[in-house]
Amino acid sequence: MPLNAVVICLCCLLCAVAEGGASPQPTRASAQPTTTVAQNPSNTESAAQKYFTDVVLVNQNGEKMRLYSDLLKGKVVIINSFFATCQGSCLPMNRNLEKVQEALSDRVGKDLYIISISVDPNIDTPANLKEYAKKLHARPGWYFLTGEKQNVEFALRKLGEYVADKQDHLNIFIIGNERTGLWKKAFGLAPSDELVKVVLSVLNDKPTGDN
Repeated sequence: MPLNAVVICLCCLLCAVAEGGASPQPTRASAQPTTTVAQNPSNTESAAQKYFTDVVLVNQNGEKMRLYSDLLKGKVVIINSFFATCQGSCLPMNRNLEKVQEALSDRVGKDLYIISISVDPNIDTPANLKEYAKKLHARPGWYFLTGEKQNVEFALRKLGEYVADKQDHLNIFIIGNERTGLWKKAFGLAPSDELVKVVLSVLNDKPTGDN
C-alpha cells in the first residue's frame, strides 16, 4: 500500500503542542502511516533542544536519561506512550514494536532507538518496566521510561502524547529523524510490515545537501 502523507511544518506542530493540544490520531480506516511532519534541519538543533529540554526520565534499568540530549539528539527514534497494566491496546501496540525490532534487528540500538514512555509513572516503576520489557524481548536500544510524575507529564506534553486519564493514551507512534528534521506519525496497530516501511523511510532520510 502507498504511504499517504500530509506534510506540515514542524513549527506549527510545536506551537500546537505548546498550547496543550494533542495531535490527531490516525484513524483505524487509515491504518498505514498517515502524517508526516517535516522541517529543514538547518539551525534546528538549538531550537529542538530549547523546545524539548533535558527533563530527566528513568529507564527500565534505573538509569537517568535526559529527554533531548540522551534520547533524541542526532537519533532516529520510534516513540509511543503506554502503561504496563493496560488491558487494552498497549500490549498489541508494543507487540508491533517487538515485530519492528525483529525486522530491523541490525539497526536497533545502533542507528534506531525505541522510546516507550509510561503514562502511569506512579505504578510503572523501573523494576516493573524491566519485567514488562522482558515479555517483549526488548533489546538494548529499546527504552521503557518512567520517572517523577511531573517530569513524565512534561515530556509527554512536549511530544504531544499527554493525556489526563491513562486510559485515553494515544495509539500512535511518532517516528522521527532528529538529525534531518523529518518526523512521521503512524497508527500503532497498523500492520507491522507497513510500520517497518515508514521507519525505513525515516532512517534513510538524508540531511539537506547530502548526496
